Amino acid sequence: MKNYPIARSRRLRSTPYTSRIENQGVTAYTVYNHMLLPAAFGSLEESCDHLKKNVQVWDVAAERQVEISGKDSAKLIQLMTCRDLSKSKVGRCYYCPIIDENGNLVNDPVILKLAEDRWWVSIADSDVIFFAKGLASGNKFDVKIYEPNVDIFAVQGPKSFDLMEKIFDKKIKDLKFFGFDYFEFNGVKHLIARSGWSKQGGFEIYVENTQSGLELYDQLFELGKEFNVKPGCPNLIERIESGLLSYGNDFDNNDNPFECGFGKYVNLDTNINFLGKDKLKKIEKEGIKRKLMGVLIETDKINLTTSLNIKDNNNNFIGELRSACYSPHFKKVIGIAMINQPYCKASESGIIEIDGNSLSLKVCDLPFI
Repeated sequence: MKNYPIARSRRLRSTPYTSRIENQGVTAYTVYNHMLLPAAFGSLEESCDHLKKNVQVWDVAAERQVEISGKDSAKLIQLMTCRDLSKSKVGRCYYCPIIDENGNLVNDPVILKLAEDRWWVSIADSDVIFFAKGLASGNKFDVKIYEPNVDIFAVQGPKSFDLMEKIFDKKIKDLKFFGFDYFEFNGVKHLIARSGWSKQGGFEIYVENTQSGLELYDQLFELGKEFNVKPGCPNLIERIESGLLSYGNDFDNNDNPFECGFGKYVNLDTNINFLGKDKLKKIEKEGIKRKLMGVLIETDKINLTTSLNIKDNNNNFIGELRSACYSPHFKKVIGIAMINQPYCKASESGIIEIDGNSLSLKVCDLPFI
């Protein structure tokens, strides 16, 4: 498939950091929540190696927020997700699959509890705001729903902790995983969470004061020279190796949480009320017919732009490859695939055709690393 430039318009928004990352050498974008999301800064392999050893600053402003506040906000939040939030605490982040009436996935956001009656739903790539507004209207909930002006950037990698300490002192290292607090920079407070879309550790800074956020962004690069700081972005290799799933790529609204390995976030035995609960009870009772699994493919290159069918040795369809990349660690292509029963278990094998070549494939558990 040829690469064509994407025409910019009001429907495709840039971010406050766009001019900076373009000066810093961004080489590719993708579109995420109607915004530009950096997809590469040169070699994916080199960037992955750097991320695992050093520290990177990511423009992830495309990770938009849906703010839900008001008297019935907790009811609406709980109606949207299969995870039990009845004992949730202010100052914590919660990974929460959002479910529709059929028990299928609408999104898999991180939800931040800002107050008992105020929440941020930090969304993956789908229009959750309209889903929330529809549920609120249909149930006559007393809530306010809107997209606040919040532009996240992330600081990721093993040296991110030392870099952030230089700016925010030792208190920043006291943050627990998926905890957040407010930290001051030049007189402005920023919400900072210990989170991020990598397994290398780090933070996400939820910027509401744009000018202060830009100054902080620049300061990270100035003070981060001793840690070999570089601009970066969610890395395809690192996220597949780590088994970090991507809504719209690895799963979508045709898949349910049990198929995607989210069973531990599905609370069917509690008294909470959420959309699609009866459907998920039925699915749990009957069992799933397919599951997201890892696959190892005997080749050293792939450019996956659409799903590819996986077959057994008798040419029967057994699943589809949804994401893939070459992994320097494994020295072969690794991927995430939806595999049918009874093939969705480690050590099963299959065949996939790539660029006219039939290649052997082995099914494995996630994560790879």
